[in-house]
Amino acid sequence: MDHSNYAIDEMISAKSIAARVEALAKEITANYNDADKLVVVGLLRGSFVFIADLVRELKMPVEVDFLEVSSYGDAMTSSREVRILKDLRGEINGLDVLLVEDIVDTGHTMHHVQALLKSREPRSLEVCALLDKPSRREVEVDVRWIGFEIPDEFVVGYGIDYAQRNRNLPFIGKVRLSDPS
Repeated sequence: MDHSNYAIDEMISAKSIAARVEALAKEITANYNDADKLVVVGLLRGSFVFIADLVRELKMPVEVDFLEVSSYGDAMTSSREVRILKDLRGEINGLDVLLVEDIVDTGHTMHHVQALLKSREPRSLEVCALLDKPSRREVEVDVRWIGFEIPDEFVVGYGIDYAQRNRNLPFIGKVRLSDPS
């Protein structure tokens, strides 16, 4: 794949992300103030930077686990077909679970993962997403905490990739395809 045919324009600065992550962590900590611990489940691969920053800000005992699902491959649009590539290592039955996602787009992935986790009978299941694109929603999903609502743009950075590139950018950037002429 030719990666020279696009540019990235900064959409959300690293400073804005850090401030929002800190605010989200305060809200989440307050919500779970009576919990013995919180199981924070990150959806790989896009959530890994967000989850690392978020759990460091949580002022409570946390256990971290990961699910890896795929619905994009190397494309810029979702295939709507969700595959589990890596399942949780631990049990969540009877526990408070926070599912952390990088971006909620059509809702298909989140709907599928929520149903999977609910079938394992956690005490509670809430969702925190860094980014939300409500204009693209095809399936309604309940997202309790949202970092930023964004327009229908393809974005990268802060863990989010385009064909496995740009995850290391410290900001969220909008991908702008270059004119091929």
